Order: sequence, then structure tokens, then C-alpha cells
Amino acid sequence: MSCCSGQNTTALSDSDAVKAVNDAYSARALRSGEDAQHSKAVAAAFGFTAEELSSVPAESYMGLSCGNPTAFAKLKEGERVLDLGSGGGIDVFLAASKVGQTGQAIGLDGSAEMVALARGNAAKQGLKPPHVAFVQVALEKDLPIESNSIDCIISNCVINLLPLAGKANALKEAFRVLKPGGRLVLDDIIARKPLPPHIKDDPVGNVNCISGAITGGEYEAILDDAGFKDTLFVDRKSDLNVYWQDRSSCCQGTTDLMGRPEWPQDFDVNEWTGSYEIYAVKPASGEPVTAPPTSLLRWWDAYPTVKASLPFLTAEEVATLVRDPVLKSNDKVAVIDVRRNDHAGGHVRGSEQWPAQTFYDDLPGFFERHKDTEKVIFYCQSSNGRGPRSAGWYQDYLDSKPQGEHTSKAYVLAGGIKGWKAKFTDDSGLLEYDP
Repeated sequence: MSCCSGQNTTALSDSDAVKAVNDAYSARALRSGEDAQHSKAVAAAFGFTAEELSSVPAESYMGLSCGNPTAFAKLKEGERVLDLGSGGGIDVFLAASKVGQTGQAIGLDGSAEMVALARGNAAKQGLKPPHVAFVQVALEKDLPIESNSIDCIISNCVINLLPLAGKANALKEAFRVLKPGGRLVLDDIIARKPLPPHIKDDPVGNVNCISGAITGGEYEAILDDAGFKDTLFVDRKSDLNVYWQDRSSCCQGTTDLMGRPEWPQDFDVNEWTGSYEIYAVKPASGEPVTAPPTSLLRWWDAYPTVKASLPFLTAEEVATLVRDPVLKSNDKVAVIDVRRNDHAGGHVRGSEQWPAQTFYDDLPGFFERHKDTEKVIFYCQSSNGRGPRSAGWYQDYLDSKPQGEHTSKAYVLAGGIKGWKAKFTDDSGLLEYDP
């Protein structure tokens, strides 16, 4: 028996099982770096080289893997890679180094804390969207990825964490987003034989990647049903006890289910389960497929969700501000056009152009420019999307700064440039067109 007593082995509903996994992995993300020696030992045990580990932030690997999918994915320059369950980001970073600046590496994870950790690790590496992106998403649901846009999908010890229906949907979605001829390269835990109920229904065992394992036959049936061909399973013959070695205590708080499960002493995890490499391909089609410029359905998913509540100003209120010579001469008001390609089609006279697609990454420089600008007013076409989003990112950035570092505040021009043009069509002092 383990050092923990009173462990619950009642089967959870699918939604509760997903929540338990996300809660446990979120708690782990908040403690990244605390157990560096164990994390490194697990990574090495499952195939990561010392050179690979030294090339990424230590917080990007946390002893949660069961393989090294990028080592055998045969990634090439310019390819697009999708990681299902990206954690702290190690597999995405290694993939990004292989596909280069002309490629794209996207990580999806169900834990907001894991996504925040991975984004922070990416910043340490100087990596940013669209080349490298991390997005929070429920992996058991539809993925925010364009169809037929990914060359290779990788995943490292994650599909087993999903309920059976979630596994099936995740792999159907994987098939959808892969280009014809694209490949699936997974590392996952597979049951060598059907698990007994007291193991299969154990929520701690599920979080630890064991109890959710299905047999190879079940796994292959799901892949076949999704449409994959040429499926291959390779037993890594790894010792799964490495997950629980060198830990002084398995009980680390009620939200952390990552201690050794409370199983009978005669239960041999390596007899019942194993770490496997899994390969499959999406059959090639006879017709050419043109991939979109980026594989993300919504570019802004790669950035944090706005927290701030934003005030809106009417066109008349903004016009009064920009006409005020005192405010203008003292840089107390600034109007920001966050559209990328349609600035020339008419804009607020004197407005600065900061495209929304790169605005979040430009926040430090933008803050230095406008930290003493009392009213910073954002707009896009109708101020329903890019304008409020960029304003929110700026206000969240301001709110993260200590009091006294700035006097700035973000606003949104209600109605955007569309409303502005309707109000001031004939006023060249307020509406300007590029030559």
C-alpha cells in the first residue's frame, strides 16, 4: 500500500475525471521547478538526451512524459506540428527547433496554468506566435485548428488521461486537422491486458496515466474508426516505476493527485501497462490541399484572455479629446488603430497604427511609449474584436505594474472606424486617408 490512506476508488464521471486531471496538472504547473532532479530523471528515462534538456527551460519538463515523440517524428524544416497536451512546452520547443522559422509549432493543453507556464517558458526562449503558440482547450472537444493544415501531430502521455469518448473525439479531430499524408506520432501508456475495476476506477491512478490506459486493440480500433491507416505500436519496455522513485512523500495536498496510487503491493504496473510509441498516417488524397497561412482558427487564442473591464467612449467624446490642443501638445491622449491592412482606407487623423496580431508581444515597448498618456483609445473596424482585445491587453499590462509607474488608462472607441467615418465623413480634421 502507499503512504496515503483513505484513497477514493469510486469511478468518476467523464466531466469530473477531466476536472481532476486539470486540477492536478494545474497544481503541478504552479510548482514547476521544485522537483528538478526527479523531473530530469524521468525525462532521461523516457529518451530525452542531456543536450535536449539543456536546450530548453528546466520548467518545461516536470516528470510527466512517457517518451520523446520529436525524436522519432522525422520533423522537417517548414512543417507544422501540433502537440496534444503540451504541458510546460518541452516537446513544442524541440519541435520548433526542427521545423525552423518557416514552420509552426502549436501546443494545446486543458490547464490554464500549464498554458501560462509554457508561454512564460517560450518567452525565455524568445519564441512567440505564430511560430510557437500555446492555447488552452479541452482536448476531448473540437480543436481550434484549421482542417488539413498540420503535417505532424505529437502527444506525450496525454491521450490516456482522457475519458474513452474523449480519446475517440481527440483522435477524430487529429485526423481532421492533419493534411492528407500527415502523420500521428504519439507516446502513450497502453494496457497490456484489461485493467481490473479497482485500478481502472482509481482517480489517482488516472491522473498518474495508468488507470485510463486502454489495450492496444482498443486503441487501434479508435484510430481505425477515426480514419487512420498504417498503425504501428512499439513497446518501449520502460520501467514505469520511475514516476514514483526518489520522492520523499506521495501526499502533497488535496489538489495534487500525483502521488503513488494506493494499489495492492502485488500490483506490478509494468505487468499491466507499458509505454508505447504509436504511429499512424492520414491517407494521402489525389487532390492538392492548400493550407491556410496559420493553422490556428483564431490567432488571438495564442494570447491570454483579457481580464479588464473596459470603458467605451463615443465618437463625439473622442473627437472632443483629439481636438483639444492642450491634450495633444502634452501627449495626454493617443488614438490607436489596431487594424493591419485597412489603415489606408480611412483612419482617425493622427492615430498610431499598432496591428492587433502583434500587439501583445509589443506591449513592453508600447507601455514605455504611452505610460504617461492618460487616455489611450483603441479602435478597429467596428470595435467589437481587435480593438477591445488590444485595449484589454494593455489595461491588464497596466494593472500588473506597481502604482506610480504610469498614469495611463485604456479606452475603446465605440463603433470603431466605421462609426467614426459615418459621423465625420466630410471633416478632414478628424478623418484622414493615406495618399
